[in-house]
Formats: sequence, C-alpha cells, structure tokens
Amino acid sequence: QVQLVESGGGSVQPGESLTLSCTASGFALDSTPMSWVRQAPGKGLEWVSSINSRGHVKQYADFATGRFTVSRDISKNILYLRMDSLKPEDTAVYYCEQGWNVLTRTGRGTQVTVSS
Repeated sequence: QVQLVESGGGSVQPGESLTLSCTASGFALDSTPMSWVRQAPGKGLEWVSSINSRGHVKQYADFATGRFTVSRDISKNILYLRMDSLKPEDTAVYYCEQGWNVLTRTGRGTQVTVSS
C-alpha cells in the first residue's frame, strides 16, 4: 500500500528556511518521479517541483527556482524540499506526490506559514 507522509512544516518569519520531508512507503522512491505541490488558503493546487526516478533531473516552478531544492535519501526512502528565503506568499499546505509535474494530493500535507 502506497503511503506518503509529509512533515517538517511550521511557522517562520520571512527570509527564514524550512526543510520538508516526505516519508514514502509501499514503493521505492527511485522507481518513480516525485513531485511537491502546494495549496495556499482559498486557492487551488500549485505544482512546486519534481525530481525524476534517477534523481538527476529536477524541475522547479518559477517561484521556487533559486530558493527551493528538492532531494531525496534513497536509503531512508525520504523525499525532501529545502525552502530558503521564504516569503509570505509561500504560506500553504505542502504535499508530496508520485509523478512528474502533477497536480494531485494524496497525504495530509504539512502546513507552512510565513509571517512576520
């Protein structure tokens, strides 16, 4: 059974950093592309980043380029999203998903709030 559990969210001030984790079970992270998506309050799902199954190709939404970094630990089967220079507009629930450039949500997500 595929399970994705996001964690690492929290409340931070603008300019600070957070690293989100996505613990996967029921499949191997190196068997499929993975993505991060987010949903801000009152808005639809927004794609954030994707990483291919081999882990050497990464893609980012324009707003994430230069500030966010997707990575993974195959030995732990955990996907990460490092977020630097956070802005108030990054406030959202963040989800990890199987697939490339997807707009779906499976798990409960993790809340990120950026506010001064």
